[in-house]
Amino acid sequence: MGSKEWRVVDLFIIGFGYMGRRIAELALAQGTRVGTLNRKGALIEGAQHFICDLDDPETLVGLPTRGAGLVYLAPPPGGGHQETRVRNFLDSIPAGEEPAKVVYVSTSAVYGDCLGELVNEDMPAVPQNSRGKRRLHGEELWTAWGRERSVPVVILRVSAIYAADRLPVLQLQSAQPVLREEEALPSNRIHAEDLAFICLAALEPGAGGAVYNVSDGAPCTMTEYFNAAADRLGLPRPPQVTREEARQVMSPLMITYFSESRILDNRRMLKELGITLRYPDLAAGLRG
Repeated sequence: MGSKEWRVVDLFIIGFGYMGRRIAELALAQGTRVGTLNRKGALIEGAQHFICDLDDPETLVGLPTRGAGLVYLAPPPGGGHQETRVRNFLDSIPAGEEPAKVVYVSTSAVYGDCLGELVNEDMPAVPQNSRGKRRLHGEELWTAWGRERSVPVVILRVSAIYAADRLPVLQLQSAQPVLREEEALPSNRIHAEDLAFICLAALEPGAGGAVYNVSDGAPCTMTEYFNAAADRLGLPRPPQVTREEARQVMSPLMITYFSESRILDNRRMLKELGITLRYPDLAAGLRG
């Protein structure tokens, strides 16, 4: 666990991976006191780090949640439909130690397959795979806890995250196949830098209970994305297969990405959070 001398933070990031680091760097540059939590000692200069295991409630003691803005990024456990890590974290927060506001980073997979239709935040969440079901359970836990503790909670339903340093390099290098362009369906993306700004904007004072779709509003197919990434990296474009062939050669996880389709309506995010996207489409994001 981190140093006991400093336990007051303005921003507490739960799950310090790729996006956690980006958000921390942005907040530190703004003079924010940042705390981070992860299972490993993934330190960043200027922040206080807490080494805890969300699967082990005994490690979740004495954390600097009181009065902080909290961004929860930690992934759910790998199996089942329950978000036990969120439950463990919520159970660890004593009365009187509540954060000022919470942003829970969920996934657009909670909507399930919408057959390529436009999806706004008022549509029902009907996840069709375990990944989406776990995230929806996390949303429900956070929302109920926020109401009980009078803590505003914002849900971000985030699309696929990309950046110049977060492209499918291994998949392209190993020539993993994608669907034929004529069979591929619309999917959504958000640049990591824009997502970091959105997470901090969602922590600004305001009512809780809001749900926001997070995407750049410029959908394209997964096949287009992989082709554009290959061109950006100077690698061969991936081979294309039919949907029937995909069931034989793709991993179950990749098949879920290709099987579900929706177009996220991001207008509420742009308007209510006051967001101007730096990377409003894939071409801009890959140039950056």
